[in-house]
Amino acid sequence: MTESLDGVFYITTPIYYVNDRPHIGHGYCTVLADVLARYHRLFGQETYFLTGTDEHGQKVQEAATKRGMTPQEHADDMHRHFKDLWPTLHVSNDDFIRTTEPRHTRVVQKALQQLWDKGLIYRGEYEGFYSPRVEKFFTEDELVDGKCPETGGEVNRIQEANYFFKMSLYQDALIKHINENPDFIRPESRKNEVLGFLKKPLQDLCISRPKARLSWGIPLPFDPDFVTYVWFDALLNYCSAIGLYSDDQRFEKLWSGAHHLIGKDILTTHSVYWTTMLMALEIPLPKHIIAHGWWLIDRSKMSKSLGNVVDPMAMKDKYGVDSLRYFLMREMVVGLDADFSEEAFLKRHNFDLANDLGNLANRLAKFIARSMGGVVPTLAEGTEFDDDLRQMAQELPAKVRQLILELKVDAAVEAIMNLVRRVNRYVAETEPFKVIKTDPAKAGTAVYNALEGLRFALNLLSPVMPGKCDELLGAIGAPPVVSRLEDLKWGDLKAGAAVNLPEAPFPRHELPKVEEKPKKPETPLIKFDHFAAVDLRVGTVLTATAVEKSDKLLLLSVDLGEPEPRTVVSGIAKEYSPEAIVGKQFVFVVNLEPRKIFGILSEAMVLAGHDDDGLAIFSPLRPLPAGAKIS
Repeated sequence: MTESLDGVFYITTPIYYVNDRPHIGHGYCTVLADVLARYHRLFGQETYFLTGTDEHGQKVQEAATKRGMTPQEHADDMHRHFKDLWPTLHVSNDDFIRTTEPRHTRVVQKALQQLWDKGLIYRGEYEGFYSPRVEKFFTEDELVDGKCPETGGEVNRIQEANYFFKMSLYQDALIKHINENPDFIRPESRKNEVLGFLKKPLQDLCISRPKARLSWGIPLPFDPDFVTYVWFDALLNYCSAIGLYSDDQRFEKLWSGAHHLIGKDILTTHSVYWTTMLMALEIPLPKHIIAHGWWLIDRSKMSKSLGNVVDPMAMKDKYGVDSLRYFLMREMVVGLDADFSEEAFLKRHNFDLANDLGNLANRLAKFIARSMGGVVPTLAEGTEFDDDLRQMAQELPAKVRQLILELKVDAAVEAIMNLVRRVNRYVAETEPFKVIKTDPAKAGTAVYNALEGLRFALNLLSPVMPGKCDELLGAIGAPPVVSRLEDLKWGDLKAGAAVNLPEAPFPRHELPKVEEKPKKPETPLIKFDHFAAVDLRVGTVLTATAVEKSDKLLLLSVDLGEPEPRTVVSGIAKEYSPEAIVGKQFVFVVNLEPRKIFGILSEAMVLAGHDDDGLAIFSPLRPLPAGAKIS
C-alpha cells in the first residue's frame, strides 16, 4: 500500500542516546528523515520534523560518573554534539527535544499517573537478568550462553521490587491492528518480525528503577523512591514535543500524520512497548513505523569496541556535506543493510556527481561563457523544444513522488540521475559546441534544452543535496528551487539570465590505496574417509519464521525424509525472507552434533556459499526426494 499525501506529514527520528557522540548511523537516519521531510514539503504537504536526545538512564549516569560530572552536566555537554551537527548536515528539523526538558517531564509524569489511576500499573517483585547495555531485563530462557541475547554482553541477576505496566492486556489488540493495517510497520520483513515476536505470550513491562540503584530519571508521580524506565520515558517524546496534554488541537493535527523512522535494532521497543503504551493511554497509533537497516563496515555492524565507527563530521568536512548526503541516500535501500567504505563513497562521488552531474553543468557553463555571452540563450524563431527530453523531464516529478511515497529513496535518486545522463547524451547528439559555427540558432536551442533538463534534475534532487542544487541552479541562470513540485514547468528558464560557474562543482578525488591483505595459507588436504563421514542430504523447507530478537536467524522446519521434520536455525535472514524459501529444497549437513542457537536446538545445518554480494544457499538443479543423499 502506498502512502498518501492527505493531511500532515509528521516525521520523527529516534531520540539519540547521549552516552556517546554521533556516528554515521545517527547521521543516516537523520538525513533520511530530512530528505523525506523536504520531499513532502516539495509535494505541497504540510510537514513537521522532530529529532532530539534521550538523556536519562543507567548508561548516561555511568558515562557521567566516568567523566567526573553530574548526569545533567554530561547531558548538557553531549546533546550539543547532536544538536550542533544537524545544521552542518543541512538537516531542516522543526524541533529538537531533550528528555530532560520540563515540557517532556510533565507529559511523562501525567501519562504515568493516568495509567496508575486506571489500574494499568502495579507494584510487584521481580527477579531476572538485567543487561546494562540495552537497559532491559531478560528471563533465563532468553539468554544465549548466559549472555544478553541482543548484544552478547554480560547480564546481572537482580531481584527487586518494581512497578509494571500491564502490557500483556494489549497483545491481541496490537496483533489485530498490525494485520488490519499491513503497511503500519514498514518494510514488510519488519512487520513479520514483530508478528513473530507476538506469537509468544506478551509479558508485562517493568517501567521503573529504584532510586537506590538508579537515581538519574524522571521520578514516578505516585512513588518518589522510583524513577521511570528510560524507554517508557523516551518514547513519549514523540507526543510531548507536539502538545500532548497542553495543546490538544495541535497534537491531534500533527499526530494524525505521525511517521516514526527508527533503526531496526529498536523495532520491538517501538512496535510493541510504544504501541501498547499508546493503546493504554487511549491515543491513536502512529500512521507508520519505518525501520531502516544498519551501516556495516566489512559486513560487521559499526561498534566503538571494534574501532570501525565512521564520524559524519570527518566525512563531510573532507568531501563535502552534499556528497555525503547523496551517498547515504543512493547507497542504502530503506530497510536493508549497506556497507560503508571510503572507496564506495568516492566511487559514487566521482562517477555520479563529478562525471555525470558536475561535468554536465561545467561544460555547459564554460561553453555559454565562451560562445554565448555568458547568458541563457534565446530560442530563435522557428526552433523548438526537444520533445523526447522534455517528455522525460515532465514525467519525472510524478515518478519521483511515487518512489518517495513507497520509501524507495535510492530508486528516486537513480531516476533523477538517469535524466542527468539523458541530458549528457542529448548534448553529445546535438553537438552544440560544433554547430555554433554554422548554425548559432540551432546550438542555442540545444543548450537551452540541456539547461532545462538540468534545471528539472536539480529541483528534483534538491531534497537530497539542498546546498549544491541551490548553488548550481543559480550558476546556470535558473530561479531557486520551486516551493512546490507542481510549479516546476518546462520553459520557465528565462533567456538572458546570467550563467556563471567559476569552478567544477564536484572535484574528483583519488580513491584510497588499499593495502593487500596477506594471502591465507592453503587449506590442508583431508582424506576421503573424512569427507565421507559428512552426511549431506536434500531437505524440503516446510515452514520458516524469523527468530525473535535476531536480525539474521530463521527458524526452519525441514523434511529430510524422516518420520518427523527437523528443526534448523540458520543465519540466512538477511538474504532470504521466510516466504522465499518455504517449499524449496536445499542441501543440509544432517550428522552434526545438535547445537543450541538463541536457546533453540538446531538439528542440522544448511550449506551456503559467500561472495561479495552476500550468501547463497546450495540447492539441487531438479527436485529430489526429501532425504536424498548427496555423494
